[in-house]
Amino acid sequence: SCLPSDRRGTTNIILCVFFSPFHPACELMNRGILALVSSIGCMSASSLQTLADAMHIPHLYIQRSPVGTPRSACPPTSRIQGADDYTLMVRPPVYLNEVIMQVVSEYSWQKFVLFYDSDFDIRGIEDFLDRTSQHGMDVSLQKVESNINMMITSLFRTMRVEELHRYRDTLRRAVLFMSPATAKAFITEVVETNLVAFDCHWILINEEISDYDLQELVMKSIGRLTLVRQMFPMPQNTTQRCVKHNHRINTSLCDPKNAKAQQLEITNRYIYDTVLLLANTFHKKLEDRKWHSMASLSCIRKNSKPWQGGKSMLETVKQFGVSGLTSFLEFTDNGTNPNIFFEILGTNYGEDRGRGLATWDPVHGLNGTLTDRKLENNMRGVVLRVVTVLEEPFVMVSENVLGKPKKYQGFSIDVLDALANYLGFKYEIYVAPDHKYGSLQSDGQWNGLMGELVFKRADVGLSALTITPERESVVDFTTRYMDYSVGVLLRKAERTVDMFACLAPFDLSLWACIAGTVLLVGILVYLLSWLNPPRLPMGSVSSTTLYNSMWFVYGSFLQQGGEVPYTTLATRMMMGVWWMFALIVISSYTANLAAFLTISRIENSIQSLQDLSKQTELPYGTVLDSAVYDQVRSKAMNPFERDPMYSQMWRMINRTGGADNNVEDSREGVRKRIRKKMICACSVALAHGCWLLAPPVVHSRNSMMSSIM
Repeated sequence: SCLPSDRRGTTNIILCVFFSPFHPACELMNRGILALVSSIGCMSASSLQTLADAMHIPHLYIQRSPVGTPRSACPPTSRIQGADDYTLMVRPPVYLNEVIMQVVSEYSWQKFVLFYDSDFDIRGIEDFLDRTSQHGMDVSLQKVESNINMMITSLFRTMRVEELHRYRDTLRRAVLFMSPATAKAFITEVVETNLVAFDCHWILINEEISDYDLQELVMKSIGRLTLVRQMFPMPQNTTQRCVKHNHRINTSLCDPKNAKAQQLEITNRYIYDTVLLLANTFHKKLEDRKWHSMASLSCIRKNSKPWQGGKSMLETVKQFGVSGLTSFLEFTDNGTNPNIFFEILGTNYGEDRGRGLATWDPVHGLNGTLTDRKLENNMRGVVLRVVTVLEEPFVMVSENVLGKPKKYQGFSIDVLDALANYLGFKYEIYVAPDHKYGSLQSDGQWNGLMGELVFKRADVGLSALTITPERESVVDFTTRYMDYSVGVLLRKAERTVDMFACLAPFDLSLWACIAGTVLLVGILVYLLSWLNPPRLPMGSVSSTTLYNSMWFVYGSFLQQGGEVPYTTLATRMMMGVWWMFALIVISSYTANLAAFLTISRIENSIQSLQDLSKQTELPYGTVLDSAVYDQVRSKAMNPFERDPMYSQMWRMINRTGGADNNVEDSREGVRKRIRKKMICACSVALAHGCWLLAPPVVHSRNSMMSSIM
């Protein structure tokens, strides 16, 4: 678009701003052109830059990013050797790499997720990713698709509960490179689906975030939100904010409090100031009587010569600056605008609007501090009612001795005592009347610990409580300080010492047959020796009695030999067969004994919930109204989430209406497990000794206590 800037005598100055590249520029050169102002993307800008260098036309380039998406640095343009650069970068270089590195370093982040939308060129932050790798930071990249609802739904469809818990932990620290519209849709979706908790901290990086977008983002987010955007500091002297007298200007736009000025996009601000700068430059040329005729060129003919006044016009533009909507617009020797400032805004837990934290510029770096404010001891004299459910080793109670009050102890009690000492409050603790964690009943009411919090009979809930979407919709959770997945608990096998374990490899009937064979062979040897007596040497005291024959056969069976020499052929043949039989029996016994000792050490254990669901011999259950009970029921009954494994488990748990296999608390499940030889799984109770333990969490109703952990 072209517009007349001013009229002095008979000179008519034409300023042209291009939003499309090459061909319109060629057409305007035939009509006459003094300078070229473009606000386009990197690809189109490179072609205009080549044209401007060839024709010696000053080219003031304002980089534009698509739909408010954060800018990525344009790749270097291949240039002709020795050619002058006629392109001036009106919009300062992209410093997002330096800014975000400074911010995450100030917050001491070592692990976070970096989300970016489909319009953002991820190659623009390669330098930032390289630097995080050098500093040992763990950074994960995830692209946010245009259909955010479908993306979140696929996570719930493909991930199990344990995987979702781990994913929630990774979302506690995140950096967003996306447009305000995409950021609002993304934050809204993850908050409504309970993928983020109140302890999360996200950083949104975008040069173009208006105050209106800022307020909407703060309203839709939870936890902490830090926003980094470009700012334009105005001179304190109002007469210096905008150049007047020599061109038309709406002075209300120079007022930073004016609503119209706040709604202008950054690109349009630079376009406005660029036109002002060129108009001011042309006026200076006219006043100094150094005016050049406008360029009337053709970029199609090969013999077309460049504009002779282009170099002089370029140097004049570089010499002057202008105070406008982008603070002060000027150029350095390398043709870039050095004046860029970022402001870092933040919201703390529960705040409803952003507040200034620090500023950043390329010369001074970070001006301010981003460290978290420490909690103040502002709860002196406050007495909180704390409801709990006993669960070893997190919350335990000692018995009443000599009229003394009950004394609570455990991991969670230690945390509560530390908070009470730090913040100065006192507390009264009591056990939930029904000794349950709490679940949503058919009448829409909560029972157990959750009911005490919902009906405001307690200020804080403290126990080994599982975070679920239903619970998180009515109360505020603190950070999980311990987490473990479902395991399997088996009763330890009782080991007994058996004096006759050496007889186990053979059955009793086989031992009887071996004993009978020893007697039979002993008698046969005696009879053969009696019918054909052996010739004994002179003076021998040995004799072939029945006793000696038995002893000889028994000794040879045990591979020990005997004293009586049997020299007759029949006896030796008989003993040869007997020795062969003894060798086979002893070898079989040795092999069976080794196998028996090995098998006795192997315990038939259940290693997973899949193994537990496949067997039906041993009953199991869970704690009534617990998170595990609700999870198994929903997975088995919900047609959209039906799982065969959970369906089988629900049939077992819900036998006889759940009265036989379910328990009121985990301690009752442990007692049943000890009394009866049944399977136990870990996590808050799979009955008759089968119990499942949920991730322990300190639970709080108010946002103040939720920010403590």
